Amino acid sequence: MGKRVAIIGAGVSGLASIRSCLEEGLQPTCFERSDDIGGLWKFSDHAEEGRASIYKSVFTNSSKEMMCFPDFPYPDDFPNFMHNSKIQEYIIAFAKEKNLLKYIQFKTFVSSIKKCPDFSITGQWAITTEKDGKKESAIFDAVMVCSGHHVYPNIPEESFPGLKHFKGKCLHSRDYKEPGVFKGKRVLVIGLGNSGCDIATELSHTAQQVIISSRSGSWVMSRVWDDGYPWDMMIVTRFETLLRNNLPTAISNWWYVKQMNARFKHENYGLMPLNGTLRKEPVFNDDLPVRILCGTVSIKPNVKEFTETSAIFEDGTKFEAIDCVIFATGYDSAYPFLDDSIIKSRNNEVTLFKGIFPPLLEKSTMAVIGLVQSLGAAIPTADLQARWAAQVIKGTCTLPSEKDMMNDIDEKMGKKLKWFGNSETIQTDYIAYMDELASFIGAKPNMPWLFLTDPKLAVEVFFGPCSPYQFRLVGPGKWPGARNAILTQWDRALKPMKTRVVGSLQKPCLFFRWLKLLAVPILLIAIFLVSL
Repeated sequence: MGKRVAIIGAGVSGLASIRSCLEEGLQPTCFERSDDIGGLWKFSDHAEEGRASIYKSVFTNSSKEMMCFPDFPYPDDFPNFMHNSKIQEYIIAFAKEKNLLKYIQFKTFVSSIKKCPDFSITGQWAITTEKDGKKESAIFDAVMVCSGHHVYPNIPEESFPGLKHFKGKCLHSRDYKEPGVFKGKRVLVIGLGNSGCDIATELSHTAQQVIISSRSGSWVMSRVWDDGYPWDMMIVTRFETLLRNNLPTAISNWWYVKQMNARFKHENYGLMPLNGTLRKEPVFNDDLPVRILCGTVSIKPNVKEFTETSAIFEDGTKFEAIDCVIFATGYDSAYPFLDDSIIKSRNNEVTLFKGIFPPLLEKSTMAVIGLVQSLGAAIPTADLQARWAAQVIKGTCTLPSEKDMMNDIDEKMGKKLKWFGNSETIQTDYIAYMDELASFIGAKPNMPWLFLTDPKLAVEVFFGPCSPYQFRLVGPGKWPGARNAILTQWDRALKPMKTRVVGSLQKPCLFFRWLKLLAVPILLIAIFLVSL
């Protein structure tokens, strides 16, 4: 029999882990504290302890072709950017299709995960669970932690002098559900991330006044990109990533800022990041610039201090008679069932090899799935992480020495600080990261070979969207339908918009788009060389 693997959480990462364990002949047991799968995407009208919580109006920031499980495309008629109920519908369909539900123990709370006394020899873990008031303990050969990082809210009270004297209502974005209760209120939203902007723009239709306070600013992108196509199908490509990572820094920074400012000038709206060249995760919000233009949302700098009824900003201005403050200030990475030193093994920061494996364990029998963030979708990232982790647990793949893993972590951390800044230490470049994981299990597409043997597919893989299907083209877990899924991805993207037919559907030709963009600098270089 295969090794017994405990999986903590039945969200997207947990389901990916169950499936990957089954593919490798391991025995998964998934513990889920709620009564359903879905994790973050399972909406509840109240925040539940120990679970991620979303508001009713949440839509995806990634399009359906870029955020599916690599061998399970969304139905043709699903919209490109989906409401959370559609994602939950898809997740349930995936779990049933792959026969995963029977491996999940619902309403089971994991209270403790500890090394067995002989861990240095066996790598085994003792896991204590609670269900219906009863505690049970069991030994597992490995653990995959899939509990997410949107569970424990961060409210930095010490950063806001006078907050304890404020008499209005305070809540974290985790507790926000819908705008009705804020009708006619004066609301201050602290934080310019996705949640803060979503909540502020939604409240601006019912509240009397909404102000967003931001410490450092953000780039705000639209889901609708060039010629009306989904943003990620146009930007998240191998060719663009190759250019961005190999151009001189000055040119790469100029290009990045130009892309971010393509829709509107951020400095005119008070949104410009303090360090605009950092590749911090942008905010996706199609309404915020309009709400600012209409005056129903205003942007202010950081709050200097609170009084009983107002907030004084660092520029000296004041927002008075505040009814409510909503803290959209993110989450802490916490694993209360686990000794902090295992995952936060240095300076209280998350220290994981490739964002997955604790490097100081004597045996590589623990993996954290779904913690890494990038400008790419979570589902395919978790799927690839789980596939590699399952092979490491099985023994098919081996990890480097502790020293080599720590050196790699230090090197990657240096690059992350350069690209993303101090506050984004779990962020990474999507395609580079996916290719790195895929190479460990033999699933990375071989581009030169692909151009030689299947040019039509190669052009789509290299110049087109780096969709999840690319990582099931070859290697273990190869999906026979991957080639066709890649060649028909634009058909599925355009299908749900074909509700009033006024002509043939127009697919982008990304190869010629880049050819036109590069033609101008090539021509200028040629003229310069001729004139010498």
